[in-house]
Amino acid sequence: MNTATYQHRRGEIEHYFDRTAAQNWARLTSDAPVGRIRATVRAGRDRMRSTLLSWLGEDLRGRRILDAGCGTGALAIEAARRGATVVAVDLSPTLVALAFERLPELPGEGSVSFRSGDMLDPALGEFDHVVAMDSLIHYRAHDAVAALSRLAQRTRHSIVFTAAPRTPATMLMLHAGKLFPRGDRSPAIEPVTPGDLRRLMLADHSLSAWHTARQAHIAGGFYKSQAMEWTKA
Repeated sequence: MNTATYQHRRGEIEHYFDRTAAQNWARLTSDAPVGRIRATVRAGRDRMRSTLLSWLGEDLRGRRILDAGCGTGALAIEAARRGATVVAVDLSPTLVALAFERLPELPGEGSVSFRSGDMLDPALGEFDHVVAMDSLIHYRAHDAVAALSRLAQRTRHSIVFTAAPRTPATMLMLHAGKLFPRGDRSPAIEPVTPGDLRRLMLADHSLSAWHTARQAHIAGGFYKSQAMEWTKA
């Protein structure tokens, strides 16, 4: 991992989600009415969340899960409802505070611990599964795989995550985003192909026990994302 580029991009992401976009993100992840474009993003994220959760399974009792980039906590809360012990971390203290506010009383064995910080912090401990939904898409491919490698060292079974697909439509949307005033832009996504991610994974000797499993492409309106699952042999 290029520590300097990772930390620089991490700072940009934290600033954007904690300050620039916090209010919009809170609205997007609620039931409040949104415009047509944001409605497609909300629907796409709902489908992606359901897909990743389905890969983890319906019964998560006894499982410890890291939600890496938890945002306002929807995925973490659903995993806890299925019985998991979830550590949910996000760079944005504002979004983590909102996740605390939205945390319902959980029946059964599941629990959620929301924290603000770096998803790569070793102090978070070891996990059965790691979920990184739309939290690695802002990092260059080699930094994203390096981050996954560090997470894999503390993961027993699987990592499910999303990548921005490198398609003509995605590239067009990426270039269109540059037309917005700089203050309104989100940190640029970094499109990548599954093949490129696999090549980087194979080149990382610390990932020799891991392999690519399920994949799914979720697309609708302004939401286009690639779900991927890495499992440990």
